[in-house]
Amino acid sequence: MKEIKTFNTIDEYNKLMGVETSHPLVSVIDLSKTCRKGKYPEGHIFGYYTVFLKDVKCGDLKYGRNYYDYQEGTLVFLAPNQVVTIENKQPHQPKGWVLIFHPDLLRGTSLAHSMKEYTFFSYEVFEALHLSEQERAVILECFHNIQSELMHSIDNHTQRLIVSNIELFLNYCSRFYERQFITRKHANSDILSRFENLLDTYYESDIPQKQGLPSVRYCAEKLNLSANYLGDLIKNETGKSALEHIQLHLIEIAKNKMFEKNKSVSQIAYELGFEYPQYFSRLFKKCVGISPNEYRAVN
Repeated sequence: MKEIKTFNTIDEYNKLMGVETSHPLVSVIDLSKTCRKGKYPEGHIFGYYTVFLKDVKCGDLKYGRNYYDYQEGTLVFLAPNQVVTIENKQPHQPKGWVLIFHPDLLRGTSLAHSMKEYTFFSYEVFEALHLSEQERAVILECFHNIQSELMHSIDNHTQRLIVSNIELFLNYCSRFYERQFITRKHANSDILSRFENLLDTYYESDIPQKQGLPSVRYCAEKLNLSANYLGDLIKNETGKSALEHIQLHLIEIAKNKMFEKNKSVSQIAYELGFEYPQYFSRLFKKCVGISPNEYRAVN
């Protein structure tokens, strides 16, 4: 059975890596200067936000049954309480950086409310952030700025300055992820095509009558993606959310079904997976501009 170690505090991880704790709620670690104290566990649960910047290939990072796209010069983001496994092929001295910060650090700040906007912390599998040399330099500057503030004696300005630098770092990461969606447009187009094929297959079966409308999470799992990653990818590709894309696809299928004159609007709604026909009629009118009955009358 795999050994799983839970790190509830910043200090616990710092001690394992052999570095001093300058602040109880945040740490920036240069892995090339660490000296591990004791056996490094194969499985981890971090009770705080964790960001890995790896500069060399030194083990496979695994979430659940899936491996991260984890190579040299990549950033990986972990939300609190995710279970992560690192499968090391051989002993090594790691190179790279780790930024860890506890949710308590953000209490009372604007970042506490906007953390949900940084959806890449919920990219559970498949996509790390691949950095160019210029982007890597920007990220390292952010890390150095946080590290510099940690070397300063804690005072009334410490929290605000550290959190501001973390927010700056996260905003840069958002920009770089948008760039990555653009530069991987071919691969993303393939995912979009698979997404649409999945919806077609869903509605060609009797699954809607059994399970209802397809959710973003259902589609993401079928595509081996996280719901947030699929949502962000679809938004970047089409300008619409994944939910909107599902709804528009559904409405196109509904339009075709309207020509089946032997079926009532309620029957069509149930076939599509709606629990209540009025919800279907409301969505149809929102997307098409007229009600299902009005659409049927003019076609």
